[in-house]
Amino acid sequence: MSQKVVVTGLGAFTPIGEDVPTTWQNALEGVSGVRTLTEEWVEQYELPVTFAAKTAIDPLESERLSKVEAKRLDPSGQFALIAAREAWADAGFGADDAEAADGVDPLRTAVAFGTGMGGVWTLLDAWDTLRDKGPRRLLPMSVPMLMPNSAAAAVSMNLKARASAQTVVSACASSTEALDLALDLIRSGKADVVIAGGTEAAIHPTTIAAFAKMQALSTRNDDPAAASRPYDTDRDGFIMGEGAAALILESEEHAKARGARIYAEFAGTGVSADAYHITAPDPAAMGATRALREALEKGGIAVDQVVHVNAHATSTPVGDIPEATALREVFGEHTDNVAVSATKSMTGHLLGAAGALEAVFTVLALHHRTAPSTINLETKDEQIELDVVTTPRQLPDGNIAALSNSFGFGGHNAVVAFKSV
Repeated sequence: MSQKVVVTGLGAFTPIGEDVPTTWQNALEGVSGVRTLTEEWVEQYELPVTFAAKTAIDPLESERLSKVEAKRLDPSGQFALIAAREAWADAGFGADDAEAADGVDPLRTAVAFGTGMGGVWTLLDAWDTLRDKGPRRLLPMSVPMLMPNSAAAAVSMNLKARASAQTVVSACASSTEALDLALDLIRSGKADVVIAGGTEAAIHPTTIAAFAKMQALSTRNDDPAAASRPYDTDRDGFIMGEGAAALILESEEHAKARGARIYAEFAGTGVSADAYHITAPDPAAMGATRALREALEKGGIAVDQVVHVNAHATSTPVGDIPEATALREVFGEHTDNVAVSATKSMTGHLLGAAGALEAVFTVLALHHRTAPSTINLETKDEQIELDVVTTPRQLPDGNIAALSNSFGFGGHNAVVAFKSV
């Protein structure tokens, strides 16, 4: 039997909070992180979408990042390091890195991080500089900053994690697939501890214009806070978000040996591919259904043990329905007993970081026995046959389980399953 893996630390830097406590409290209170953009480039390029969910504070305002570090990192790397440092401290290792912590072997400490776009700000800024000022004006650190693996490398170097530092790039399923990788690293015996998560910093005029051209974004410019409305009949697209989240995963044996506080058991994962369309989900949701069933099977979780799902639910007209179809297919009549939260209604869509943040929400839902809110749901789509949580809801006592789903362009489907402890 494979060894148990547990969650011992959490970190987050999000549109609704600079850390986990603030983010979680705001998720319970239904606070929206979606705001009108004030940057000059919105008007300069006449962008059709003028709002997004930027991080609650500038990363330079965080106590977990110095100005020197910030200069050497793309915003995606900055976000990742802030979240990873919070998670590491929250896990109670008693030292700033794996090298200094008692009972932690740096050679058995790994990093698994996901991102959808990597250092897009660095890349596009470098192109602007090259075009306008010539090659001599490019920053020497441009390549290390724009690499998709830059965030994982920064976390690895800072926390002295030497087992491996790996990056998963699977669009909006990236960080959920990074969690799948992290679980395998521990269960295969490669690592005792993994800093797992995801990061994204892609609120840029080019990406906004490109997503808008695809008609993927909401155009509710007059009411940004109400724009992200999963499952509502008036939903018209997702909202660009940014930020990072991290989880400290350990073998149960390792965590108990050092007396760690355990939030939840990381029980199983499911990953599949639609092989259907580069951007649209399979309407029959066969891939999503397989991923859900695989997560339950690998986690040793019975259907009636699941009481909560943090849904992918991006607020797109075509995306929300297949996920609901998959949940109904897997859970059958028990679907009516599953409390479904759509937290992107508050955070917007963090793309490659979304899965990690929603995994944090799922772990906290189990730990506190409370499912967070879904806001802006005024008239539910009749095709969405789910019990959607619109105010914080108490979850039952006993041995319960919860899932978090992520789906990405390219047909990626990924599910993570957690059990209460």
